Amino acid sequence: MTEREYHNLADALFARLEDRLSCIDAVDFELGAGGVLEIEFADASRIVVNRQAAAQEIWVAAKSGGFHFRYVDGAWRDTRSGEALFALLSRLASEQAGTRIDLGD
Repeated sequence: MTEREYHNLADALFARLEDRLSCIDAVDFELGAGGVLEIEFADASRIVVNRQAAAQEIWVAAKSGGFHFRYVDGAWRDTRSGEALFALLSRLASEQAGTRIDLGD
């Protein structure tokens, strides 16, 4: 994938995340400079989603650990488990919020 393709895919991902998070009362979020999205929960814990352009990946840091996602066959997939990004984020956010959060697919 070219650098331009990566940035277009990452831009679309972050726009989709912002759209979905804006509908969830259990979280606050902020998209900062450089493509770093911080999702904050009532207990002050955070999930951080950021771009890693050099590796053409999206990285996620949460209480339960760190995850790397690469765009494969039309979806952002965890490089270890193959789990889809939105499924994993829904699970992690639900764990940290203490309530079910569904960010879709």
